[in-house]
Amino acid sequence: MSHSGFTSSSSPWWRPEIHADRRPFLLGRNRIQAQMRVWFAERDFVEVDPSALQVSPGNEAHLHAFATQALTTDGRPAPLFLHTSPEFACKKLLAAGERRILSFAHVYRNRERGPLHHPEFTMLEWYRAGEDYEALMADCAELLALAAETAGSRRFSHRGMEMDPFAEPERLTLAQAFDRFSSIDLLASVSATGETDRDRLADGLRDSGIRFADDDTWADLFSRVLVERIEPRLGQDRATILCEYPVSEAALARPSPADPRVAERFELYACGVELANAFGELTDPDEQRRRFEIEMAEKSRIYGETYPIDEDFLDALGIMPEASGAALGFDRLAMLATGAQRIEQVLWAPVPEVTG
Repeated sequence: MSHSGFTSSSSPWWRPEIHADRRPFLLGRNRIQAQMRVWFAERDFVEVDPSALQVSPGNEAHLHAFATQALTTDGRPAPLFLHTSPEFACKKLLAAGERRILSFAHVYRNRERGPLHHPEFTMLEWYRAGEDYEALMADCAELLALAAETAGSRRFSHRGMEMDPFAEPERLTLAQAFDRFSSIDLLASVSATGETDRDRLADGLRDSGIRFADDDTWADLFSRVLVERIEPRLGQDRATILCEYPVSEAALARPSPADPRVAERFELYACGVELANAFGELTDPDEQRRRFEIEMAEKSRIYGETYPIDEDFLDALGIMPEASGAALGFDRLAMLATGAQRIEQVLWAPVPEVTG
């Protein structure tokens, strides 16, 4: 049965027999979240609760937001968005003087639904002012083990891959991953100033037998290799920390002091599943504006729309201390730790599906 474009399956989640099957996963999720709150509290983190309604939902080209509007007291409309991440608000709190914060935030991303994606999900974000992003790598390893221990799981498994959540994660740079899985010299196509050479990277894909379109940009080519050759092989036997992204692929991260071609960004993978994305945070408002404008130009080119830039956020960056921050897909981690196979099994009340 469907009404107004929304549908529920023949066996919706609220049927008692369906809920009974899901309930062990949901209770496991609750236990993991409770233990994580203890873990952060023991390390002097303060839990914050940013509002979901923001002036800008984020300025990444391929993220799609839910738009709404506020009405002023005299009835005039003003555009607002549901945030795709609590990042802008959390960084404003760092500018305000907070040093260690975390947030279990409900976030919203349009055009996303599948076994690992949901339009509304829980993002665990945490920030360390005055601390290097390598501290976040250690955090990620400890949180994996904590989730597994709380759920009583010795192994994580997903789609034929298995890993030990208690093992020390492997650290792999993007350059190493491109070489290992596709024999491509990634950084040969990136200049010392971060400029990218599309044709040089295309030659690498051609030599590696990876098909691509004539109008693919450098970023498109990068994503093809990452999605087809690299991500499906990460997090086997132990977690993988994939780090040192080219600067053009890390719009909110600062460049590495060791190599200006790459940024202080890493992602955490388990069983081929991306779990976390972390940065040494960029705190230069002028450079951040430039990167946002590049992202929005690309969004306009591909999708014919843009999102506003949060001027308040750029002002806050001007007084924000050096910091590192991570965003972890909490539902995905709960799914792997409890043995669920789909993200909706660990969501208490999933968003209704939309029909055409």
